[in-house]
Amino acid sequence: MTIEATPFPKLNVLGTGVAALNPETAIQLITGWLSEETTNRYVSVVDVHCIMQSYRRPEVREAYNSADACMPDGMPLTWVGRSRGHRAMSRVYGPDLMLTLLEISSKSGLTNFFLGGADGVADDLKARMERRFLGLRVVGTYAPPFRTLNLDEKTGLVNTINGLRPDLVWVGLGAPKQDLFMAEFHKLLNCKIMIGVGAAFDFHTGRIRQAPRWMMRVGLEWLFRLLMEPRRLAPRYLRNNPAFLWHIFLQNTGLRHYPPT
Repeated sequence: MTIEATPFPKLNVLGTGVAALNPETAIQLITGWLSEETTNRYVSVVDVHCIMQSYRRPEVREAYNSADACMPDGMPLTWVGRSRGHRAMSRVYGPDLMLTLLEISSKSGLTNFFLGGADGVADDLKARMERRFLGLRVVGTYAPPFRTLNLDEKTGLVNTINGLRPDLVWVGLGAPKQDLFMAEFHKLLNCKIMIGVGAAFDFHTGRIRQAPRWMMRVGLEWLFRLLMEPRRLAPRYLRNNPAFLWHIFLQNTGLRHYPPT
């Protein structure tokens, strides 16, 4: 697989093609796609954890590089992009991207479907977002089991979404599970765009606290989340963060190449 040419700049980050976008250009790109007749697109938002999963697992790398866009949801990725000349690149934060597009949907009549979260989370999110954005149309929700869907469940989900024909399907399964899911299902679903937004479902329903904005700006959101969930996240951050810095050093100095295959 190669990192294909796109209508937006893209950089190779350890073999994953990351879009050199910012929140404004990301919204322009997605709303432009929504105005087209084309369906079956999917968008990933990626951070250091995603990049390292992509580096270690070829099937994840294929899912990211097959996406219509991998947006930089992590300050380290924007720093890498800026160091390579993409000065306008900045973080496209998944939860904020979701809120902006839901507000646009409420004014334009676009329909939405929420897929993900534990039991009851997607329904709670639907109620909260419909109160927040008057006129918002959320046409359905689905909370999948934590295990792999069986054939009957896959068929039922596809039939449900295709019957509703939402413009946007929001996928909150956590990365890279949500990205593998979108890579498998996007061509089967009658929707315009699927967007994986990670923990946004839990953030917007108040189940998980978001980091202060100043910590996000300086790249310390990982520290805040580590303090909130040390048992779950310590192994991830202690392994991924140093490894990411080392491999970026190797890539930027040309000591090692990271092809997208």
